[in-house]
Amino acid sequence: MQLIHSSPRVIQVVLIALVAAATLGFASTVVAAKLITVNATVPSDFPDDSFSHDIFEQLLRAYVDTDGHVDYDRWQATDRDVAKIDSYLAAVSAFSPENSPDRFQTRNDRLAYWMYAYNAYVIRAILLRWPLESVTDIKAPLELVKGYGFFYRQRFLFGEKQYSLYTVEKKKIRARFKDPRIHFVLNCASESCPVLRPTLPTGDELEPFLQQSAVHFVSEPRNVFIDHKNQRIVLSDIFKLYKKDFINELRRRGLSSDRGVIDYILTLAPEPLLAELRESTDYKVKFDDYDWSINKAPANN
Repeated sequence: MQLIHSSPRVIQVVLIALVAAATLGFASTVVAAKLITVNATVPSDFPDDSFSHDIFEQLLRAYVDTDGHVDYDRWQATDRDVAKIDSYLAAVSAFSPENSPDRFQTRNDRLAYWMYAYNAYVIRAILLRWPLESVTDIKAPLELVKGYGFFYRQRFLFGEKQYSLYTVEKKKIRARFKDPRIHFVLNCASESCPVLRPTLPTGDELEPFLQQSAVHFVSEPRNVFIDHKNQRIVLSDIFKLYKKDFINELRRRGLSSDRGVIDYILTLAPEPLLAELRESTDYKVKFDDYDWSINKAPANN
């Protein structure tokens, strides 16, 4: 070794590198991925040549109220229906568009799989640790960013491969399908998320579902609110978090993006919201803070 004959600057660089290596080694240990599996088998009547979301749809109809909130208390206490979501996720774990492409004949079938499987694993992760006040309560030993323990560290099986929820959203859905309306369907079990819907269409029926979900989202005052008194437009933080996706969609369609995400909302807004937005060209845009509280149904449901 030539270390003792090196300059003080070289010694400093080497020491920094050694400390960094040790730190990274420690970090890799405490934030190691955690695989969440289900103890179930694929239903015996599961189709041989397609992918059925019927079980998950039935469960959503039973436990999601008209406001999109989930009765986690009742679901977690009903062993039969916990077993049912596990059987659906056993199919998700076994088959995906990657390892079983013949089951997913169309682009919409593939998109539906990734969206619904994502939402189902979110619910199962909540039920596994219920009661919770927020998904951010599920932490890694070293919480690098908010939500790291839930969205990054946890791994789930999709077609026999392990992915985090973050990877599924970013690489399997956003990067592949480039449809910003998915942000109005993916649900992170939090109050600021789009509401869960108890219908899971596939094939040709997915397109109107995506459009309806998008229109419904912008129609909710909690997501798009025009504050005339203070001359501002208050938007869901989703429009800030995924601004690039919305602007790219406008450009893809050859539409103006001079007003940023407002121009995207204009493509969806029904009357009278549409007229109000067009009249509010001088208003400032404010994004609401994200509410990470669990989207649980009221206790008296």
